[in-house]
Amino acid sequence: MHPPLTIHRHPMCAEIIEQFQKCHVDHPVAKFFGECTDLKIKLDRCFRQEKAIKRKANFEESKKLKERLQAYRKETNEKDSDLTQSL
Repeated sequence: MHPPLTIHRHPMCAEIIEQFQKCHVDHPVAKFFGECTDLKIKLDRCFRQEKAIKRKANFEESKKLKERLQAYRKETNEKDSDLTQSL
């Protein structure tokens, strides 16, 4: 099973998606007997690569956000401690 084959959501795999969809149109019965299997395997590999790239980018983004949050918490804690000491 694969995700919806919309080219705008999978720009890295656009060429393979088009070939796979053309294969299904050109071979309406043979597709059930493995005519498009090679393209399906290529498509699955492409989706895995695309997902790995997105996962890495999301991880890097989350690290940046985590660092910002920790800096904010540290700053807030310092302000709170300064206020309690002055009282």
